[in-house]
Amino acid sequence: MSTDDERRMHTAEHVLNQVMVRLLGTGRAFSTHINARKSKCDYRFLRPLSEEEARAVEMAVGEVLALGLPVTEAYLPRKVAEEQFDLFRLPETASDPLRIVRVGGYDACPCIGEHVANTSEIGTFRLTTHSYADGVLRLRFKLAALA
Repeated sequence: MSTDDERRMHTAEHVLNQVMVRLLGTGRAFSTHINARKSKCDYRFLRPLSEEEARAVEMAVGEVLALGLPVTEAYLPRKVAEEQFDLFRLPETASDPLRIVRVGGYDACPCIGEHVANTSEIGTFRLTTHSYADGVLRLRFKLAALA
């Protein structure tokens, strides 16, 4: 990804994933489609999301983004990273050592994408729709344009 909007969206995805882990006990998204205008994340889940839960997810993501957390990277040998993180979404060609992206102390995961430097650069997160079918919860989201 290369545009500032895609960096914003991709970093918001990191925060959304950690919110889903903490708030609803899901794993991280197993499938995502991130682009500058709108994005989606798919999670393994046992039921549809209630509207109350959807608003709680949206609010939690917004609260984390508002903290102005630094987004940093560090490198770990693959063997060490395997002990700390699920590497299922990394391509086989990912380098060794692996790049670990951290959003303050809130989230950390291996990632090859581009990110903003601070969550204050992301703007307002909006969960636009959610759906559920065959054990897959799909969340669609947008970010408000920055002033």
